[in-house]
Amino acid sequence: MKTTPIHELLARIRWDPAFGRARFEIAYWDRVRGTEAKVPFERIHLEPGAHFTFEAVEADGSLHTVPYHRVRKVWRDGELIWSRPGRRGGS
Repeated sequence: MKTTPIHELLARIRWDPAFGRARFEIAYWDRVRGTEAKVPFERIHLEPGAHFTFEAVEADGSLHTVPYHRVRKVWRDGELIWSRPGRRGGS
């Protein structure tokens, strides 16, 4: 699996038209639930100037600020393309 930093991968999804036209899902560690939360990229908001976090809108409409270091996995059209090495559990 590639070791591209997550902020670079998210920027590529957002700004590379050929790469970004796929369906992406992001899994991040939810400290409150103690498990991974998976959200479609369409429910991720990357704010200009926010270099360490993004906003994720859950299925129930709740908004979570997610630090990049809590992102665990990224899928492109159902295929796992990125995962954080060496992580188990929360942080």
